[in-house]
Formats: sequence, structure tokens, C-alpha cells
Amino acid sequence: MDVLLWILVSLLVIVAVSVTTVVLLVRWVVRRIRRNRNLAGAMLRTRARFASGPQRKVLALRVRLGEALDSGQAAVDLTAQSNGARGELPRLFRRIREEGTALDLQLRLMESETDATVLADELPAAGHRVDQVVGLVRRLRAAVASGLTAPTDDTLTALHADVDREVAALHAGVLELQRLNRGDDRFAPTPPSTTAASIVRDKGTRS
Repeated sequence: MDVLLWILVSLLVIVAVSVTTVVLLVRWVVRRIRRNRNLAGAMLRTRARFASGPQRKVLALRVRLGEALDSGQAAVDLTAQSNGARGELPRLFRRIREEGTALDLQLRLMESETDATVLADELPAAGHRVDQVVGLVRRLRAAVASGLTAPTDDTLTALHADVDREVAALHAGVLELQRLNRGDDRFAPTPPSTTAASIVRDKGTRS
């Protein structure tokens, strides 16, 4: 009887340890996915595609909000890479991202709402707030675009002409190299000189 009791206790301990390990592993994976914006965005889009009812609209708002924040972050990063000047844009975007993060938490809370009527009443206000954040990000991206140095038509035309000249010079150099490799100059027959021709004519007259 004691042996069976020890076996049962051992099995319970093994099951408890296994369940705890699985739970901890799942939590770790979920945290890693949430920290990875690409994976989190892909999972969110997948959930929004297969959801139904008001929850699908909530997930669609979360997808739109996440994509807007990602595009804003990309614009700020591009500004830092192009001129290295941080300025006010990163600070402004940090404020936008803070508001977007708070709004995303509200949307996540709305996902757990079981009353469809309450959720339907809250959706218009949530959609309006998402529209406001998206509009702010668009204005920020417009400011970044206006600060970047874009090539003009005259610059591109001059660059095209320079490329054409370089290509023509390269082609001429290749033709010259091919001519030298064939030995056109070394093996070309030389015409007889005028003196040699006159000597031949004098010999013919004397004979």
C-alpha cells in the first residue's frame, strides 16, 4: 500500500512539474511574440481575419493602429539615418506612441467584452480615437518627407547624361582593347615606299 501511495505521489509531482513547465514556456513564447512587432502584427492580422462579430471590428482597429505606429517609427528611424538630427520629431512620436499604446490596451480590454450591445456602443468612440492617432502619424510622416532631400528632374537628367558618357567611354575602351589583341597594327601590310618603286622602274629601263 505504501508503494502504491509513493507511486501516486510521484506521478502527481511529475504532472505538476510538467504542467508548470508548459505554462511557463507558453508565457515566455507569448512575451517574445509581443516584443517582436513583426510576429505580433502577423498574429493580430490572422486573428482579425478569422474573427467574427464585434470582436473582428475591434481586432481590425488594433491592426490599423499598429500599422500606423509602425509606419511612424519607420519614418523617425529614416530621419535619424539620413541626417542624424533627432530634433523634435522623435519626442513627438514618443508621445503619439504612448497614446497609441494606451489606446491599444483599451482595445484589448474591449476584446474581452462579452456583451455584444455594450461592445457595439463602444466601437464608434474607439474608431474615432484610432482615426485621430492615424491622422497624427500621417502628419508626422508628411513632416519627415518634407525634410528629406529628394532628387529633382534636372539632377536625374544630369546624372543620366553622365552615365551615358561613362558607358560610351567604356565601350570605346573595349573596342580599342579588342583591336590591339587582334594585332591589327602589328600585322597590317605596309605600302612600298616611293624610293623603292623608282629603283625598280630604273632597273627595268636599263635592261
